[in-house]
Amino acid sequence: MSGVEAVPGVRRAAVVVIGAGQAGLSAGHHLKRQGFASALTDPEAERTFVMLDAEERPGGAWQHRWASLTMATVNNIFDLPGLRQPATDPATPSRSAVPAYFTAFEEAEKLPIVRPVTVRSVSRADDDPDGELLIETSAGPWLARAVINASGTWTNPVLPDYPGQDSFLGRQLHTRDYVSLEEFAGLRVAVVGGGISAVQQLEEISRVTTVLWYTRREPVFRGSGFSPEVEGRETIEKVTADAEAGNPTGSIVSYTQLAWTPYALAAKARGALERRPMFTAIEPYGVREADGSFTGVDVILWATGFRPALAHLDPLELRNERGGIEVRGTQVVAEPRVHLIGFGPSQSTVGANRAGREAVTGIMRLLDRERVSATG
Repeated sequence: MSGVEAVPGVRRAAVVVIGAGQAGLSAGHHLKRQGFASALTDPEAERTFVMLDAEERPGGAWQHRWASLTMATVNNIFDLPGLRQPATDPATPSRSAVPAYFTAFEEAEKLPIVRPVTVRSVSRADDDPDGELLIETSAGPWLARAVINASGTWTNPVLPDYPGQDSFLGRQLHTRDYVSLEEFAGLRVAVVGGGISAVQQLEEISRVTTVLWYTRREPVFRGSGFSPEVEGRETIEKVTADAEAGNPTGSIVSYTQLAWTPYALAAKARGALERRPMFTAIEPYGVREADGSFTGVDVILWATGFRPALAHLDPLELRNERGGIEVRGTQVVAEPRVHLIGFGPSQSTVGANRAGREAVTGIMRLLDRERVSATG
């Protein structure tokens, strides 16, 4: 018995899926379709899997979205494989509609999900490149032949560091802390960020107070519509090229540009879409503008996006000198036993679905090769 196997409470699965949002649920569906059994109820089966989710209930990050983000204003949420979304009133908050849909999917699929479980680290159990991976969690360790990582981005917000930030006497919050526009009524609010969430939130807040919009670069709005068949395919090709080159990938909007959505048009009509160059410093009662003048603000909303939440994979040393992780499809080049989904080109909900299938296909090839080697 190895040292790892001697760890009290260690359990084993052929595949451990980290995360049960859109990408993770897709992976779980395809694992079941390929005959993988539950590591919880049938641990002696030849091929098993388990899903570890940090949330207390189904819904992934959707359950934490701000209340006013309705099904009418979110980007398209594609159906999970095998279960169409029910007809929903467009005015329904996404943070209730999407978790309800995910709950129905989990119940229909009977997926082996354990929650709430925090994955603390993933490391190599030994020096054998064909060996197992050790997954340390808040509920005890697991050993697996492969890991599908679908941990998303919500727990890793981008929080810029600006001179004088700690001296600010007003309120600072990130997109993930935003609840509703009412909390800002009568306050001067600086919204920082050039993405979709920034535009959505500044439009809302501008209904009840003065909003100042700051971005590092001049935002670019598309002059035409967005076609999934043309612009969508081109975007995926660009993101894929970056991911396969091992370059850090940006947000989807950094590839697609902003769209003239109804909320963007409403913000423009209200005069809230007047972009200012990024301020140079933060002072107790406001910000120092790029031209040296001072502007008083009561709140700074950092709508500065998120990065993939991958700190638990750090023991595997997957990042290159540029800070990127090189992948081929979903498979990590530096560690073929790990697949990243909901990452890079699969950040969108349709991309997450496809990535779940692709990751399972890759793992099937890995396990089939091992079976041939063992019997050869």
